Amino acid sequence: MRAAQVSKLEGPEAIQVVDIPEPAAFPGGVVIDVHAAGVAFPDVLMTRGLYQMKPELPFVVGGEVAGIVREAPEDAHVRPGDRVVALTMLGNAMAETAVTPTQMVFRLPDNVSLEAGAGILFNDLTVHFCLRTRGRLAEGETVLVHGAAGGIGTSTLRLAAALGAGRVIAVVSTEAKAEVARANGATDVVLTDGWLAAVKELTGGRGVDIVLDPVGGDRFTDSIRSLASAGRLLVVGFTAGEIPTVKVNRLLLKNVEVTGAAWGEWVMSHPGYLQEQWAEVEPLLASGKIAPPEPVLYPLDKAAEAVASLDERTATGKVVVTLR
Repeated sequence: MRAAQVSKLEGPEAIQVVDIPEPAAFPGGVVIDVHAAGVAFPDVLMTRGLYQMKPELPFVVGGEVAGIVREAPEDAHVRPGDRVVALTMLGNAMAETAVTPTQMVFRLPDNVSLEAGAGILFNDLTVHFCLRTRGRLAEGETVLVHGAAGGIGTSTLRLAAALGAGRVIAVVSTEAKAEVARANGATDVVLTDGWLAAVKELTGGRGVDIVLDPVGGDRFTDSIRSLASAGRLLVVGFTAGEIPTVKVNRLLLKNVEVTGAAWGEWVMSHPGYLQEQWAEVEPLLASGKIAPPEPVLYPLDKAAEAVASLDERTATGKVVVTLR
């Protein structure tokens, strides 16, 4: 089978499309003919050996797929021929065939294409975890998201209202990205230049209830300043590169929280949580209350470019690699 593989930890440009043997089936595993694979920021870090989990070289890039079930255990909830999305977690996704445990496989609603499906699990379930579990989003609250034109950002814009938010403010770096944010459901859009003052004005000086921050960097302190009383700042990642620090006395000023939101760690340490998430998100997708993503598509031969687009922060929306 063809696959996008990393054999040297030299960044996305080291990804090569190679022919390798199909993965072996294992007890309790579902064999999937992969049509599309999602790209996420951990893929960038893994190509440099900078992610906390480090697979042995060489490894196949990616952690989420959409495709058709080829084989499944007799007692599985999916059958051969089913359209599914699945997590391979870290690695083994950007290949023509994937094998993953039954509990990581989910039927895809008929109204969602396989290409869009490949963009759902990592980002949408991360955002669901952030807003529901870590952020405790209450009905009518205001959510602000940094990097709003990126994968996590557009997922936040698509999901927040369906999960109860009354207002969703997008922070973006350019007017072109502002259009992406509006198309994905932002109530308001502000540019990174002067964003804090703009948000204060939009909220009448009150601030926002939740900040979802996958960017980090030098805007972190202003994110704390942007919170309303009892607001929550959710730390999702550091695509800006710099890991910020916080002076904890700032948390006392308005009784605010800075909260880590590592979805992957939570899923691995809380059995059944992934299935609980899908039980809530899938009906919202099937009913149209959550619009499916409109991913940026790259063919497998351009997998290196697909991953590099996240590294260079040129990607808008979810990036997906197509294999069939």
